[in-house]
Amino acid sequence: MKFKKLRWLTLFLVLLGLATLLYTINPPQEVQAQQPTGSIPTVTGTPTGPVALANTGQTQNINVHDYPATMGNQIGVILPGQAVYVKGKTIAGDWLLIDYPGVPGGQGWVWALYFTVTGGEVPVVEPPVTPTPKVSPTINPTLAAQFVITPHSTSLPTFTPPPALNIPTYSTGAASSGNIPIGLVIILLLGAGVIIALISFIQSR
Repeated sequence: MKFKKLRWLTLFLVLLGLATLLYTINPPQEVQAQQPTGSIPTVTGTPTGPVALANTGQTQNINVHDYPATMGNQIGVILPGQAVYVKGKTIAGDWLLIDYPGVPGGQGWVWALYFTVTGGEVPVVEPPVTPTPKVSPTINPTLAAQFVITPHSTSLPTFTPPPALNIPTYSTGAASSGNIPIGLVIILLLGAGVIIALISFIQSR
């Protein structure tokens, strides 16, 4: 009866050692909550309103003036096929007030006959009281390139792509039992099982 108890104890210790070894080799994985570290993409819109498209049938650049009349100073040019935002028009509708960055006030006047206006009704605005004396400014032909836009009846938002996500990595440490290495526990259990098995075998002879 005593030998049977020893055999059962030996079998239990061996199974316990094997189970501990399997747990060490393939421990259960902890589910780590992933927190995105990338920034949220932003959408920026473009201004809306009437747009004037320079007629492509023009063979020459269209002059921009600081006053709605030919007596006004020429402050720049619009190239055929380019589009500009319209801020207003004269009472007669023959001159258009447009956005023209790079000049004092950021606006200028163009002859409406050379443009096709879309995107809504253009409000009537009062021109300056008197034009400034005509001078001979130095015109930069590339000035118009600073405000080239794509004409649309409805302006679409522009999308800014987000930066790449920073994905954190996680490391799984080896399982341990307090301050005693798990490998030592396995060796001790297996050794005790083998010793008990030898003692049981010797006493049974």
